[in-house]
Amino acid sequence: MTQPAQRPPLPADFFDELCPSSLLPFRFGDTWAPMVLRCLEGGPRRFSELRVPLGRITPKVLTHSLRGLERRGFVSRTVHADPKRRVEYALTPLGRGLLEPLDAACRWATEHWDELIDAHERGAAVTG
Repeated sequence: MTQPAQRPPLPADFFDELCPSSLLPFRFGDTWAPMVLRCLEGGPRRFSELRVPLGRITPKVLTHSLRGLERRGFVSRTVHADPKRRVEYALTPLGRGLLEPLDAACRWATEHWDELIDAHERGAAVTG
């Protein structure tokens, strides 16, 4: 029986409310997909580990997001039966390839933060 590799836990504030990833002008899947990809960057994670920094997502929505990423070939799901059943999610090579464009998009969002917030607020005022 092999033990899973020890990785540092994901910080609870990995994505605070002011995270620029929610303002990205494009999506890799659903609203939460870029954050899920970022959480898996350091290696495979269990669902419960992903819930820590993604606490604003309901378990149902996180499951939906993971399934969508799996269907698109960005994430793999592995079931381990030793000695207790556990499931881990990991980036596939295709998913890992998204990290560089995601980094570029996050840098862009950070550089244009004020403009994005202003545009978001103007849009909310028009539709609100």
